[in-house]
Amino acid sequence: MNRAALVEKVNEMLGTTKVQAEQITDGIFGAIMDTVKRGDDVAIAGFGKFVLKNTKARDARNPKTGETVKVAASKKPKFTAAKAFKEFVK
Repeated sequence: MNRAALVEKVNEMLGTTKVQAEQITDGIFGAIMDTVKRGDDVAIAGFGKFVLKNTKARDARNPKTGETVKVAASKKPKFTAAKAFKEFVK
């Protein structure tokens, strides 16, 4: 399912216009992304948890040349599915 299909599903479920369904969908995803970017977790009961993971700077090896390269510290979003979601898709 892509974004357009999700907007259509929201539109069908709520009986809104397509523009309103897009605003709702964008609002939900925007709120999740803004919250995670701030460093706060977003936990949705029965669905999962979105968190921001900080990675440390490290040395890595280029497998092609064998040369050691420095990898900068970074922030990465992570999603962990809730137990109910995992059981639902089994």
